[in-house]
This record gives sequence, structure tokens and C-alpha cells, in this order.
Amino acid sequence: MINYRRKRKFIRFLQQELQLSKADISVALRHNEVETAPLPMLLWQYGFVNIDQLERIFDWLENQ
Repeated sequence: MINYRRKRKFIRFLQQELQLSKADISVALRHNEVETAPLPMLLWQYGFVNIDQLERIFDWLENQ
């Protein structure tokens, strides 16, 4: 997730495919800067995605 272009593509996936709000993503991104946990895990930890969505996220990341 270091690459800016890849990060934007990932955020677009979260919004379009998983219907996450900009606010939810922003909260996770802010915590991602402070904590060392990966963004997908923060999304799950804060209840923004369920376990099935988390699996979809990891599948998407793996295929990028």
C-alpha cells in the first residue's frame, strides 16, 4: 500500500465494491497512521467490514 496510485485504487474498491463511506475510510486511515496494523485489519477491527468483506479485501489485494 506504499504506492499512492495503488492506495487510491484500493480506496475506490472499498467505496464502490464494499460501499464503505468516505468517513469510515478516513477513520481507518487516520488510525493507520498511528497504529502499525494494516488498513484492512483496522477496517475490520472498527466494525466497518465483516469477515466476508475482509476476505474480499485480501483477495483483491492479492490480485493487484
